[in-house]
Amino acid sequence: MATPLVAPVAARPPVKAYALLGLGILCIGMSAIWVKWADLPGLVSAFYRVFIAALVLTPWWLVSRRRLPKRRALALTGLGGVFFALDLVLWNTALLITTAAQATLLANNAPLWVGLGALLIFHEKLPRLYWIGLALALAGMTLVARPAGAQGFVLDSGSLMALAASLFYAIYLLSTQRVRSTTDTLTFMTVSVVSSSLLLLLICLLTGAQLTGFATTTWLALLGLGLLSQVAGWLSINFVLGVLPATQVSVSLLGQVVVTAVLAAIIFGETPTAVQTIGAIAVLAGIYLVLKARRPRPSLNSERG
Repeated sequence: MATPLVAPVAARPPVKAYALLGLGILCIGMSAIWVKWADLPGLVSAFYRVFIAALVLTPWWLVSRRRLPKRRALALTGLGGVFFALDLVLWNTALLITTAAQATLLANNAPLWVGLGALLIFHEKLPRLYWIGLALALAGMTLVARPAGAQGFVLDSGSLMALAASLFYAIYLLSTQRVRSTTDTLTFMTVSVVSSSLLLLLICLLTGAQLTGFATTTWLALLGLGLLSQVAGWLSINFVLGVLPATQVSVSLLGQVVVTAVLAAIIFGETPTAVQTIGAIAVLAGIYLVLKARRPRPSLNSERG
């Protein structure tokens, strides 16, 4: 019998959880690089991101002979995939309408929604250190994402899309935390990316998006997006969501902004400014405070309640 990928719930998460969180942040931090290399409409790159992941995970899930979760967990998992798909569509579209800085600033408000959702819906008690770390990380992310010489802030349709994307992203993280108490990582990921793929394929067909005829370099970029950013990145993160609460994971994911900035500097020569460097340090410091403020995850029985 195959060993299940359900993460153990422990008062003190193992070093493996933090290592996988770091790997996940690195992989999803590369997504912007792959999207830029692919040079496709946001909807198309979003579809192939989850579709390629589905092509890899579905056979793996079938061979491992795992069972589908119970009806309620299955519905939540499928909805999680829908929320993730909507996040991708809104985020990629926002990048084409508004500035990358504004889209990034608003789309990365997810930790705030996650914290409020955990507090108001799940009644999780979040210590003061968590909110201090969240504020520091968000402030640092603002500095990292803001390009040199940027002036003012305009609330346009693209900004509203990015804000909506952050809300769907937060719902995805919160729903993942709840489902992961009873569903293994592989099953959750498989059902999630299949539902995301079906929704995005439908949107592509309805809008007449071009899905074939790309250059070899574009296909390679899409493979990197699907295999590294989605499969490797989100397998790692979804495992961690079975150990650490979504409130902490969502803030830690702000580290992807720093990863993207560093990779852009190395690959595209986009050298960060002194202000962006200070912002990166603030993000990392904020993440450290949030992780230090960790509270033990609820037991499996209390999560099922």
